[in-house]
Parts: sequence; structure tokens; C-alpha cells
Amino acid sequence: MSDEQPVIAKPSPYAIEVEGGRNYLWCACGRSDNQPFCDGSHKGTSFTPVKYTAEKTEWLWFCGCKRTGSSPLCDGTHKALD
Repeated sequence: MSDEQPVIAKPSPYAIEVEGGRNYLWCACGRSDNQPFCDGSHKGTSFTPVKYTAEKTEWLWFCGCKRTGSSPLCDGTHKALD
């Protein structure tokens, strides 16, 4: 297992309105130019995107610091980062 750390894309979450039934690929590496979603920038790293299927149309907060324990959604971990 790699000890590589993801890039902190943003030290706070991204508020995104998701569409019910749609799949989203959350960027786990922090390198995507399409945050918080994957654009393939993880290639060559130990990271893979996290698939999220929206159950309904609603606003959600996707993790921007890439350290959440409940990926892909924010769990407040960013509040403890330096």
C-alpha cells in the first residue's frame, strides 16, 4: 500500500447540486483541473477516482481536502488540517 498523500485541492468542501440517478467520479488524488471530479490526472499515481451515484437531486458537499473518512463527501476533516 502506498503512503502517497493526495494534493489538497481546496481546504473546504465543494457544494454541488447532483442529479438523481447520475454517476459522478470524485477526484481522490487532488490533481484534477475539474474539481471535485476526476479528469484522469491520477494516471501514474496510486489513486483511483471514487464513483458516487446520486440517489436523488439535491445539494451535497464533496470533499476538497481529499482526506475525508467518508469519501467522496465531506466529513469535516479539513477543519483539523494545518
